[in-house]
Amino acid sequence: MTLSLQAADDSLLPPLGRVGVWFNDPDNWTGPQGLLARIVEHLEYTAIVLVIAVLIALPLGLLIGHTGRGVVLAVGLANAFRAIPTLGLVILLVGWLRPLIEFKGAVPGLLQKGAFPFFVPVMIVLVLLALPPILTSTYAGVKNVDPAVRDAAKGMGMTGWQVVRKVEIPNALPLIASGIRSATLQVIATLTVAAYLPFLGGLGRFIKDGTGRLLDPRYGYPAMVAAGLTVALLAVAIDGLMNLVQRAVVSPGVSGRFSKKDRTAVTSSPTSVAQVVQE
Repeated sequence: MTLSLQAADDSLLPPLGRVGVWFNDPDNWTGPQGLLARIVEHLEYTAIVLVIAVLIALPLGLLIGHTGRGVVLAVGLANAFRAIPTLGLVILLVGWLRPLIEFKGAVPGLLQKGAFPFFVPVMIVLVLLALPPILTSTYAGVKNVDPAVRDAAKGMGMTGWQVVRKVEIPNALPLIASGIRSATLQVIATLTVAAYLPFLGGLGRFIKDGTGRLLDPRYGYPAMVAAGLTVALLAVAIDGLMNLVQRAVVSPGVSGRFSKKDRTAVTSSPTSVAQVVQE
């Protein structure tokens, strides 16, 4: 009761200057519960979510864009997944799935013993969150391919799969990459909910654990703010890295980096996605 009253008064919280002190303390960076270990956990969880989401959404988006079938269903599901109440669904799935999961062992380098039944529900919810931007961007990118280019490929005798692989994917790559980048940012920002479950780590652990001891200068409010800043900086850094990868893998002729006219077309791609999705 006393802690609650004190925490409600902002004047009693450690000043924001303590965040700089927290970052400057080497003890907060090292060890199994240090900032570096939590960043690694955060990135590992994010990578798992994105790999699963890409394996599901990318082929589905290519199929829908190439055939034009299932657009209404896919767009409807994508919009529904965007409205998911993340934490509520995580708690619901934990109650439903945890008794059904037999594996209770550890996964070296990723999960401690007993964490797997809690890890699976979190991954399911985050994958559902990552699917819409990848799916809709892939579909929109394929649909926006110039029909004349597609017809020319077919006229050369290419099969349907060859048209997808050699024509549609290369031309849709800027939008596909944009969707993956958007999904990555959402997952990194939302992954903090994993810490609300036992045994799971990530940067959200500082935030969750800090709520119980706000006045603690090492594990309380300063650690929570530091973790929030780290999540934001991590998202910006990963987005910048993925932007470099996108520039490296997308043909300049497709991205329009050397053409003012093409640059205008590329920068307007988010609008194009929205227009295509609304069709």
